[in-house]
Amino acid sequence: MWPFHRRGLSGFSSSSTAEEVTEGLDGSGLTAIVTGASSGIGTETARVLALRGVHVVMGVRNLSAGHNVKEAIIKDIPTAKVDVLELDLSSMASVKKFTSQFGSLNLPLNILINNAGILATPFMCSHDGIELQFATNHIGHFLLTHLLLEKMKNTTRSCNVEGRIVNVSSEGHRLTYLKGIRFDKINDKSGYYCYFAYGQSKLANILHTVELSRRLKEEGVNITANSLHPGIIVTNLFRHHGFVNAILGTAGKLVTKNVHQGAATTCFVALHPQVKGVTGKYFSNSNLATPSSRTSDVDLASKLWDLSMDMISSFL
Repeated sequence: MWPFHRRGLSGFSSSSTAEEVTEGLDGSGLTAIVTGASSGIGTETARVLALRGVHVVMGVRNLSAGHNVKEAIIKDIPTAKVDVLELDLSSMASVKKFTSQFGSLNLPLNILINNAGILATPFMCSHDGIELQFATNHIGHFLLTHLLLEKMKNTTRSCNVEGRIVNVSSEGHRLTYLKGIRFDKINDKSGYYCYFAYGQSKLANILHTVELSRRLKEEGVNITANSLHPGIIVTNLFRHHGFVNAILGTAGKLVTKNVHQGAATTCFVALHPQVKGVTGKYFSNSNLATPSSRTSDVDLASKLWDLSMDMISSFL
């Protein structure tokens, strides 16, 4: 990272770590789901929340890798409460199965962290015939959130504790197609550009957050929804782009974050009292930030919501 890091109003900066932004916080009695928790910032998010006393349920595509992470967390934190459940965000059937298995654990749900994601893949379609980045980064999390929302509402009512939904987006949301979302060509290979498709899915994350926040406020439910940019972190997210990965692994160390710093904003938004009552916002470096002007387009957010509901309708 750069040798200078200005602290924002929160008191934290781009160099702050997940442990630093949650220092002194007690998450005992809280339960959080973290998707994509078997690697990268998802693993660090799960570890730090467990360190603060939160019961963490890891949603992972690879169960073996997930159990290895769980063992490592418990070895480091003997008091940690961690469960591992299989979750493939590119498959709506897998998402529905995950929510059913989570329900069988008979746990409350205070925090939902939609963290898992893929970046700039070649054109592929998901199990459900949806362009893979849109399916994994947005639709899978949209369905997951929708299926878990009633559980979160019941938890807030019974425990009188604010629920928090945290969508991990990216500054990549600024680099997308001309109209932001290709509503009529989501699954069209023609005109597909991997980085624009990634930006589209990350823009969708923020638009989902904004519209969900509006609906929750309208309903008077004590649940917030916020999105964030974790920073540029060298993880297996870049596995489809060896040249980019090589650059970030060398000279890029000057401008990238390590996983401890990369998980900081997620943990801050999920747990810090400064974020209590804050909803529909976008964070970066553990501070409020300003996203693209497209994210304030209420018609775009509403249209995306309707499209997403249509896509998940057969799994409700």
